[in-house]
Amino acid sequence: MAFEDALADIAAKVRDYADSLTTEEATKTAIVMPFVSRVLGYDVFNPQEVVPEFIADVGIKKGEKIDFAVLRDGQVQMLIEAKKIGEPLNLVHASQLVRYFHVSNARIGVLTNGREWNFYTDLDKPNIMDDRPFLRLDLLDIDPYILADLKKLTKDTFDLDSVLLAAEELKNVSALKRAIAQQFENPSEELVRLLAGSFYEGMFTLKVRELFTRLTAKALTQFINDSVNSRLKSALGGAAPAVGAAPQEAPASPSGSTLEVDDGIETTLEEIEGFHIVRAIVASELPFSRVVSRDQKSYFGILVDDNNRKPVCRLHFNGKQRYLGLFDADKNERREPLGSVEEIYNHAEDLRETVRRYL
Repeated sequence: MAFEDALADIAAKVRDYADSLTTEEATKTAIVMPFVSRVLGYDVFNPQEVVPEFIADVGIKKGEKIDFAVLRDGQVQMLIEAKKIGEPLNLVHASQLVRYFHVSNARIGVLTNGREWNFYTDLDKPNIMDDRPFLRLDLLDIDPYILADLKKLTKDTFDLDSVLLAAEELKNVSALKRAIAQQFENPSEELVRLLAGSFYEGMFTLKVRELFTRLTAKALTQFINDSVNSRLKSALGGAAPAVGAAPQEAPASPSGSTLEVDDGIETTLEEIEGFHIVRAIVASELPFSRVVSRDQKSYFGILVDDNNRKPVCRLHFNGKQRYLGLFDADKNERREPLGSVEEIYNHAEDLRETVRRYL
């Protein structure tokens, strides 16, 4: 079975069996051993390749055991410590893995609960297992970017130098991703000054800094939305949706520079999903490019030709209850409750009829 197919098959087992795996031993048998065998490619029944309950005597600690040791040419290359599925992965509760990594030949330590797999090495200090994994795998949310590096750990392609080189890069990329995520959530003053300084020439007072801190967070979010829309445009072969508020002329600041007004509008993923459902429904009546969106504070509007006089519908998704706003021939709006975004399809004919009136 191909590497990707084996990985998908084990992921399916996690989905199907998770609620039934109530012990650590059950997790090992149903998930961990098949993963080592079918994904990593080692014969779990060959003691020259995989040793279960590997004895790890360290100092005064006698008789401790590692769940699995993976051998190559008679040398321990990988140590695997398994926990019950769903149990949090924490090195504090895997001290024998940390200790034995220090005195063994192993360069790869693995901590898993069946669903999540954390791979460690010793990038920070030789023979001391790092606190942070260089590679994280979640079988229910597989990151395709890590698959090439995961494949380097398989029996057929295992090359320690290549793994360690990739580990250094993966660890740094992971750290950068965490830093970027933090900046999205709470932009630092340094980032705000860097970005604002590229176009704003006025005094960077406390009030201006507070304004640009809000605007930086908003701009980062809109940048991601634009990137998503661009990918959707390529995938759908049509024009990109106009997600977000309609452009407005921004007032001038006292220094003469132009500042954007923080209008408080936030476009959600559900609104974007609803927009694309409406677009797909009315595609039988007119081209994608003629259906655009315009987000407002109280609703998400969908229009024909970006014309306020040609509303297709409105998405009222800001409260606990979702509503779809439909228009009659006199452009009177009535709100239909939605249990989920997909229920927009139940109103397909109403939407098409609305569009036909504008053609």
